[in-house]
Amino acid sequence: MQSVMPASMTPTSNMQAVMPSSNMQAVLPASKKSSMLPASTKSSMMPSSAMPPAVPSGAFVTPSGGAAPVTEESYVENILRLNRGKPATFYMTYENNKEWNAKIFRGVIEAAGRDHIIISDPTTGMRYLLLMLNLDYVTFEGPINYAYPFHGGTITNQTPMPARPS
Repeated sequence: MQSVMPASMTPTSNMQAVMPSSNMQAVLPASKKSSMLPASTKSSMMPSSAMPPAVPSGAFVTPSGGAAPVTEESYVENILRLNRGKPATFYMTYENNKEWNAKIFRGVIEAAGRDHIIISDPTTGMRYLLLMLNLDYVTFEGPINYAYPFHGGTITNQTPMPARPS
C-alpha cells in the first residue's frame, strides 16, 4: 500500500507517513467513545455507584470523597448574629453620593445576613436595612460576644440570643 501526501507536505529524513493499522483505536473524547460503544460495554465501564456521595452545602470534600465537618467561621455576619439585641453604631460610606458620602447609623442589631444587616432605632422605632457592601466598621458600647458556643453548628437569625451580662 502506498501513502499519498499532499503537495504541501514533503517528507524529510525525520518525518514518516503513518497509516493507521487495524488494531489501533482512535483517540476520541470520553463522551464520543461512550456513545460509539455497544450497550454491553457501556454498562461495564460505569462505576457501581454512579451518584457521588451526598455532601452538605458549604462542606469541604476530602480527597477520599467524604465531607469534612462544617465549622462556623469568623465572618462579620456571624459576629453580628452573635450580638443580636445589642446596641451598636454602624459606620457606612457611599461612593459617588453628592448628598452624603458617609453616614452613621445607631441601633439595636435585629438580624444579619451575608449581604445585609437589619437594625432598629429604639427611640424612633425606625428599622434600617443596611448593605454590608457599604459597611466600614461597627462599634459597641460594651463587650461583644465573639466565642462560638455552637461547636460547628450554624448561627442563624433564629439561634437563641446569648444571655446579656449584668
